[in-house]
Amino acid sequence: MAELQHFGYFFSRGFGPQAWGRSDWDWGYDWTKPDLYQQSVRTLEQAGMDLVVAEDAVSLGSPATLDLRMRQAYGGPKHDPLLLAPYLFAATSHIGIAPTVNAGITPPYLAARQFATLAHLSSDRFGINVVTDVGSARHAGLPPLPHDRAYDRAEEWITLIRRLWHSWGPSGYIGEPSGWRFADGDALDAFHHEGDFFTADGPLNALPLDSDPVVVSPGGSGRGLAFAGTHSDVQLALAPLSAAAVADHRAGVVAAAEAAGRSAADIRVLFVLKPVVVASTEEADRLVAASEHPSDDALRAAAVAWSSDSETDLLALDLDAPVPDGTFGEHVSAGTIRGLLGNTPDAPLRELLTRKARLGRIDSRSGLVGTADEFADYIEELGSDADNDGFLFSGDLHPAQVHRMLGDLVPVLRRRGLLRREYGAGGVRGNLFDF
Repeated sequence: MAELQHFGYFFSRGFGPQAWGRSDWDWGYDWTKPDLYQQSVRTLEQAGMDLVVAEDAVSLGSPATLDLRMRQAYGGPKHDPLLLAPYLFAATSHIGIAPTVNAGITPPYLAARQFATLAHLSSDRFGINVVTDVGSARHAGLPPLPHDRAYDRAEEWITLIRRLWHSWGPSGYIGEPSGWRFADGDALDAFHHEGDFFTADGPLNALPLDSDPVVVSPGGSGRGLAFAGTHSDVQLALAPLSAAAVADHRAGVVAAAEAAGRSAADIRVLFVLKPVVVASTEEADRLVAASEHPSDDALRAAAVAWSSDSETDLLALDLDAPVPDGTFGEHVSAGTIRGLLGNTPDAPLRELLTRKARLGRIDSRSGLVGTADEFADYIEELGSDADNDGFLFSGDLHPAQVHRMLGDLVPVLRRRGLLRREYGAGGVRGNLFDF
């Protein structure tokens, strides 16, 4: 019998103009107001999703790529998802919300206090998606750091935040009205921290937590996997989705957790998946055939998307030559580069973009177009063959896209015994670790 897997939703373009330029836009929602997102998360909770991870980027990008990223609202603008979280909690009862937070520019004391507050307000349904983006540093008056050094900073940041969360200790809070004893100030940890990147004093001016907020982290480099293995509850995996690749990536995360004194039971690896669910195999075949020879407009759209994601103007490169060495700066993640270049980094850019514009069938494992039953077969296969923990479906947090992606898929996953039918207790941590 199939085993339950964990599912969530990756709000992949962040708190920005949802569905801009598509027909969904004409639903008439105002993306700056909460009702668009509240309706979407209510649907995701009804569907049994464990959590929503909200992408964010503090910066609009480098000066050289501003127009490229902004002309179609692909890379911004974006409002702060941390401030959207309370509206989403007010609309739901069980689903977790994990906004993205930049460890480089958010002071640890302020972060620890805000996160503790949101954990209390949400009954432990709050989490954070920790990113180490160095391209945003200039907006906060900070020097940029090399890739691995940025992870050093993130490690000091999350370690300091956890010390602040626990600075009341096991006996600091008393809460005895009859004895007029709210807390024991002498039990609080009034520490002083001076590290390589941060200086802060404890204790934290926030009530202690029953459990720490869930920590999510992306990052496919060795350093990124090491961070996840040491500090994260969820590794947001942007990786190929064959059974072999899933098993290999998950083994890398588990090995990193074990190296940090943890185990596979302490972390969930959730792979990002953006399925194109269609009503029939005939419709799937039609879509795939239509994409076989992409038009110049389709290639340009693929180039704009990858240019925005990598903050590198691919449109300025020779389409008929390989991407030159040194094109991508240190701010571009290894996963982003690998996603574009794949296993053939010497192929002409036109060929790489053509691959991105083409669609493939999920039943042949050549792409992500298929029926709900075919996707359920695929998800069940990865659970049994690769011991997969689950998936984060990816897209705008817009009701039309959520229904289009999940409307037919959720009932099939439930009938197969792959998707939960009810929630337990314990907030988002309970969602992720109750099986």
